[in-house]
Amino acid sequence: MPRSRHPLLAAILWGGFVAGTLDIGAASLISGYGPLVILRYIAAGLLGKAALAGGATEAALGLVLQWAMSLLIAAIFVLIVGRRVAATPRWPVWGVAYGVVVFAVMNYVVVPLSALSKVPHFSVFSFIANLAAMLLFGWIIAFFARTKLSNRAA
Repeated sequence: MPRSRHPLLAAILWGGFVAGTLDIGAASLISGYGPLVILRYIAAGLLGKAALAGGATEAALGLVLQWAMSLLIAAIFVLIVGRRVAATPRWPVWGVAYGVVVFAVMNYVVVPLSALSKVPHFSVFSFIANLAAMLLFGWIIAFFARTKLSNRAA
């Protein structure tokens, strides 16, 4: 990948957009709902249950919210530990560990405080699948931190 004049910003944008977009697909696979339904659920976190009956406008809001959260999550990682991660061959461990943190914060802080006020209720499958999705999410962010901030190739 070509070098950026703004490697921190590049790491945040690539990590946030790629991880956030793939997370929508993972949520679709895990839940069995289509991506537009997933996006309306995300919008419902802000608007409440009425968003679930919405259409394209609510789905678009959900996409904006998903990307905003993903960029914030990526920015926190990149700005706090990004350069340290880029300097070590153990970057995948950092990413997976961050995925565990993201899983816990999203499911036990963000979702319960949302307009849906839903405390997660997992089956064994959904717990493992959602945790795996967040491990991948963190790994992707660490990958782009490593790629964009490292002096050597990933």
